[in-house]
Amino acid sequence: MKTNNAAHERMAGRALLVTGILLIAAGLRAPFTGVPPVLDMIRASFDLGPAGAGVLTALPLLAFALVSPFAGLVAREYGLERTLAGALVLIAGGIALRSLGPVWCLFLGTLAIGAGIAVGNVLLPSLVKRDFPHGIAGLTGAYAVTMGVAAALASAFVVPLAGVAGWPLALGAMIVLPAAALASWLPQLGRHTPPAKGTAAPPHGGPVWRSALAWQVTAFMGLNSFLYYVLVGWLPAILIDAGYSAGEAGSLHGVMQLAGAAPGFVLGPLVARARDQTGIALAVSALTALGLAGLLVLPGWAVLWAASFGAGTGAAVALSLMFMSLRAASAQQAAALSGMAQCVGYLLASSGPPLVGWLHDGSGGWVLPLTGCLILCLAMAAAGMLAGRDRHIVPHPR
Repeated sequence: MKTNNAAHERMAGRALLVTGILLIAAGLRAPFTGVPPVLDMIRASFDLGPAGAGVLTALPLLAFALVSPFAGLVAREYGLERTLAGALVLIAGGIALRSLGPVWCLFLGTLAIGAGIAVGNVLLPSLVKRDFPHGIAGLTGAYAVTMGVAAALASAFVVPLAGVAGWPLALGAMIVLPAAALASWLPQLGRHTPPAKGTAAPPHGGPVWRSALAWQVTAFMGLNSFLYYVLVGWLPAILIDAGYSAGEAGSLHGVMQLAGAAPGFVLGPLVARARDQTGIALAVSALTALGLAGLLVLPGWAVLWAASFGAGTGAAVALSLMFMSLRAASAQQAAALSGMAQCVGYLLASSGPPLVGWLHDGSGGWVLPLTGCLILCLAMAAAGMLAGRDRHIVPHPR
């Protein structure tokens, strides 16, 4: 009888842990991807120009680049469970601060949200790897879909809610995501355990940084992130200028988010069967380029182009994460590559939204920014095909 009770308790504990993981995942994208659909309202409130709006969109990415490499160090010091709880508190605090009113609260709150999400982005995969070693693919796919669904719902509903209550309350309502996750996570705070071995560490000079293959992986991830976050920030504005209503633009923004989660279920088996990943990297780059080209020449079919772009960039980020393991010769090398790719990749991505805002402001339209993004798709395809070759990073000779 005691054995049965113990087994039930273990099952209940595992179910509670999975619930906590999924609820944390729900809050790791929506709090900042929900901003672009109401960006015009925010700009009107504070008289922000396109470049200023781009900086606002880029702040979370800058936090990703600066904070992500140090999340593992904090977790080793304070425990994985408590550090994740701290990340949720930081996200919730940032959401509240962002909605208080003054422009400095808007920017500082957005930066705090980005910092909290950065910690969660690094540590949630580490938790899954450590506690569910035989269910990594299934649980990772489940929390990727959860992130996509939450982001899609936020994008779809934030405009109607802002129309009724104003954008500060509409964005402030997203505090329910980290609050619910924190409530479900409280039972885990009694544990004080380190992250999984191989969690990304702060980047530093070394053999990985002198490897051409490592830079190819980093370029593929960075260019994909640049393109993805440009459209995360500016797709609603592009669609509104093409004649869509703000509500329709928000819904299509949600379509892009949802489409980005789907490739996670099919990419794993494809990669496992392929001799190398050069063709896959070319295909996902082409899908991304198709979405951009469609928005440029035939915006009336935006639902198709948003889905194509979302699927292409979603597949590319999953492939980037796989490259960090496939191209590394050891777990330590994979961690070093992950730290390098995240730091450099997100720094590159953070320049995208303000640069595109500046190009739009200077050219008076979206033709020049979207054409530039199409050219970057070619560079992304080249980097991906080089990174997709069946080889490993080797130490640089001294």
